[in-house]
Amino acid sequence: MANRCLMMVAGERSGDVYGAELAKALRARLGSAEIFGCGGDAMREAGVETTVDAHRVSVAGIVEVVAGLPRVYRAFHTLLAEVERRRPQLAVLIDFPDFNLRMARRLRKRHIPVVYFVSPQIWAWRSGRIKEIKANVAKMLCIFDFEEEIYRRAGVPVEYVGHPLADLVRPPATREEFFAKAGLDPALTTVALLPGSRPKEVAMNLPPMLGAASRLALNRQLQFIIPVAATLNPAWVESIAAGSYVGRALIRTLTHATSDALAHSDVAVVASGTATLEAALHARPMVVVYRVSPLTWLFGRLLVKVPHYSMVNLLAGKRLVTELMQSNFNAQNLSAQVEYLLDHPEARATMAQELGALRARLGPGGAAGRAAEAVVRILEAHGKTCEPQ
Repeated sequence: MANRCLMMVAGERSGDVYGAELAKALRARLGSAEIFGCGGDAMREAGVETTVDAHRVSVAGIVEVVAGLPRVYRAFHTLLAEVERRRPQLAVLIDFPDFNLRMARRLRKRHIPVVYFVSPQIWAWRSGRIKEIKANVAKMLCIFDFEEEIYRRAGVPVEYVGHPLADLVRPPATREEFFAKAGLDPALTTVALLPGSRPKEVAMNLPPMLGAASRLALNRQLQFIIPVAATLNPAWVESIAAGSYVGRALIRTLTHATSDALAHSDVAVVASGTATLEAALHARPMVVVYRVSPLTWLFGRLLVKVPHYSMVNLLAGKRLVTELMQSNFNAQNLSAQVEYLLDHPEARATMAQELGALRARLGPGGAAGRAAEAVVRILEAHGKTCEPQ
């Protein structure tokens, strides 16, 4: 098979991880392949040449996007210049719709087919985007089962491949090994605090989490773990903890520890996003929280059209876990919800059982392999080789 040239674009931590898995699966099927684009550490480790680092384009919140527009604009045109230079045969765009749907338009004009991996949440908001997707995307690869029918009805070529997390949540270290590494007591009740993977999210979500932790530590024997995302500076997260936590209980910040922390904590407090699904895969009882700027919240409320904010509740079709959003997300409310779960083991057991049942909704595993096979089929149908200039 002739040498292949592909572009891959991911703008957030989850997309970077999924892109890395897809890149590895593509190389297993294509042999030598040139893959370039936008991504982070995970994609680089998988051999993707990141012309643009995902940190330059990742922005959380509707209003917050405005401040980041200049660097996002520069990144966009840097990628387009690289497209002109390398003339890739195909582009894989991963989630990140504000950026990637614009990129899809530009690629279509250049006769470069687009495979979109991880659908924009058109079922939650901005459903009109499906027309743009139909016009510019050669194939949509969905990770949730209910999305496939939405695209079929709209006439968009689609394939359900399953959720990559079904493979990425691997067996954790033993409780004793993990707690020894963390310097924590395996006999103590443990609460995990997951504030998000982007600096803006952490700045908004971690202080009220720590306020709740301070309240909980007043009259309980327990300890706290903050798994620090790979996209964050651990020292910065520790400085927030030092400035906001006043409890007596031990609190630890750990890198590369999300899966273990979720596996071995008693309760987790999780910022709404992909981490809630990871917690569900560990059947970890949780409280879901999130906070953004007031203006972003106002705009979001006008646009969002689903009954729940967290993906676990949407998949369950009911309020399986408590959601504390915006003004309801404060130290008092959060500590009360965590206390309830800690004091009611039967409630934790029921929640854990129902969360475990959601695993089937994420597919049987092998999502990256199925996605790679779909990409290869389109690549072979397109039938061109790389044309650097």
